Amino acid sequence: MAEVEDEGDYDEDLDDGGGLDASGHGKRKRLFSKELRCMMYGFGDDQNPYTESVDILEDLVIEFVTEMTHKAMSIGRQGRVQVEDIVFLIRKDPRKFARVKDLLTMNEELKRARKAFDEANYGS
Repeated sequence: MAEVEDEGDYDEDLDDGGGLDASGHGKRKRLFSKELRCMMYGFGDDQNPYTESVDILEDLVIEFVTEMTHKAMSIGRQGRVQVEDIVFLIRKDPRKFARVKDLLTMNEELKRARKAFDEANYGS
């Protein structure tokens, strides 16, 4: 198996603003490259996936998040995105709905555990 390259070698730097990528758009800083590489490896890809694959996946993720945010802003309170708006948007997709429900439940459990821990340590 190939050794892992130094993370500094990845093309995550912000361009000077004048360069264009293959699609004709200006280059932008890659926000999720490190996380996506780890996720891709966790789902069975190579430990060091192609930069082009990571870039395409990041473009898809950013497009999805942007689209969901715009939709959520249009259905909820003007200018604000709330959890209920996201849940409303994904209610018809059983996999996404179940995952969001699990994450929200876990978040509540973590809040309760932190509160109990703080009360045990500092008294109430």
